[in-house]
Amino acid sequence: MTDFPWGSDILEYCIGPTRIDAFFKTHFEQKALIVSREKTDRYRDLLSVAKIDKLLASRDFHGDDLDMARAEPQISRDQFVLSTGYADRGSVANLYQEGATLILPQLHQADIGLKNFCRAMESRLSCHVQTNIYLTPPNNQGFRTHYDDHDVFVLQIEGEKRWRLYDQSVDKPYRGEGFNPEAVQPGELVEEFVLKAGDCAYVPRGLMHDAQTQGDDDSLHITVGLIVKTWADLMLEAVSEVALRHPEFRQALPPGYARSDFDRSAAEAHFNALVKKISDGASLDGAFDMFIDNFIRSRPPYSEGAIIQRGAAEDKAARFKLRPFIPWRLAEDGDRLVLITAGGELVFSTAVEAGLDTVLDGGEFGLDAFAAAGEEEAQKALNQLFGFGVVERVN
Repeated sequence: MTDFPWGSDILEYCIGPTRIDAFFKTHFEQKALIVSREKTDRYRDLLSVAKIDKLLASRDFHGDDLDMARAEPQISRDQFVLSTGYADRGSVANLYQEGATLILPQLHQADIGLKNFCRAMESRLSCHVQTNIYLTPPNNQGFRTHYDDHDVFVLQIEGEKRWRLYDQSVDKPYRGEGFNPEAVQPGELVEEFVLKAGDCAYVPRGLMHDAQTQGDDDSLHITVGLIVKTWADLMLEAVSEVALRHPEFRQALPPGYARSDFDRSAAEAHFNALVKKISDGASLDGAFDMFIDNFIRSRPPYSEGAIIQRGAAEDKAARFKLRPFIPWRLAEDGDRLVLITAGGELVFSTAVEAGLDTVLDGGEFGLDAFAAAGEEEAQKALNQLFGFGVVERVN
């Protein structure tokens, strides 16, 4: 069974001692939160400068998995990416010596510790969570003043960084909207603070900010990005479901609607009639359930232990438990049970229903939990659950 440095509550690990309910009421999607604490090693289990140094020395990074940035003078990718598409280690090192920030986007895809951290956050928040790693040499700045199109937690791992926050420029920008420095100005400086090792900041999307390393040490932080679904996303799905039931939504727009002499009166009446059908027929439950299932299915399967413990599911003495942070929803489909989980769906006969209930209740169990289904069905059910990472061995 796996132990995690964040214990039982991933949000407390990030923003404690701030109360979680107060965070969601006062800060989430509204304003920044800065958590300072005298615990310099709080996040050290997640990453270190030494670990990044070893990664760069031992792994051939593709250009998509490594980036560099500097506020002035700016850097182009051809300065550190070879014609093969892979990063040039020597150029990366030289640019870092000259003040460039090293960025490792999506490092959680290659590091099991960061992957588990993201899974824990996803379990808590029901949104896609990603990491970007920023390593900046002393007295340098990676990016000019900007805002992000997603909310972030910033975990300071080593060193210090001075942050500046400016007037909110865009209230909850859409994902992918992008920052245009020529169209948006930062406004007045409203807050300035220093993140030291072990500190955390929450910065909502749309809030203009910049940051610069402070002190004589390299600054390493993890930006944890929250890729959320919005009410607009949900409403669009609800409207789509209504449109499937009513062909009026699927009619073509009136011929000639783009002409300057087009009369909109009939179109307006039809539009208002469609709006009423949406009001009368849109259902939260249908769209909500679809979002839940799509979110669960889109999470990658948990395969840790599948190779070194390949025979565990057939060991009669083995004990198992539901894996932490595993997303799931159990549904019925005629005479079958469907467990919607990370990576897709697992299908079972109803004979194993009692065993599945035991599994999903969260306690320890063995192969005998499925005894009522018969030996063959019991083994098949446990093989699926273990092979797809829904359960893990505890002895």
